Amino acid sequence: MRSFRRALTLGVVAFGIVAAAQEQQARRSVWDGVYTDDQARRGESQYSRNCEACHGADLSGDVVKEVPSLVFDAFLTQWSDRTIKDLFDSVKRSMPRDNPGGLNARAYVDVIAFILQTNKIPSGMRELSLSPDALGQIVIEKSKK
Repeated sequence: MRSFRRALTLGVVAFGIVAAAQEQQARRSVWDGVYTDDQARRGESQYSRNCEACHGADLSGDVVKEVPSLVFDAFLTQWSDRTIKDLFDSVKRSMPRDNPGGLNARAYVDVIAFILQTNKIPSGMRELSLSPDALGQIVIEKSKK
């Protein structure tokens, strides 16, 4: 019985190590090219229609009106070590200000691609996914590690 418990314990530990390794492999950084240029172009169009009035053409926001900046240090510091899913959920829940949740999922993801591009984060060969699980695996990092 004792050897069975020990084998079971070792099996559970091994499973945990393998699962943790797989999760690490699945996680990616925004610096790994997680959106396409075409997606960012679509996002720019959506941004112009739905976001620019508050956040500005340069995405810098408005401190007086308490509209956050979506670029560079202010944006990357706020979102650093969080996931694209976190950003997606926040944006969908609260934007556009006059119609929260009023865009479809593709429009929100495309706007996020545009925000990444504006922050000088490189594009890649695959579009940001609409899958919450996939978005949850992409970590926003302030700089390339």
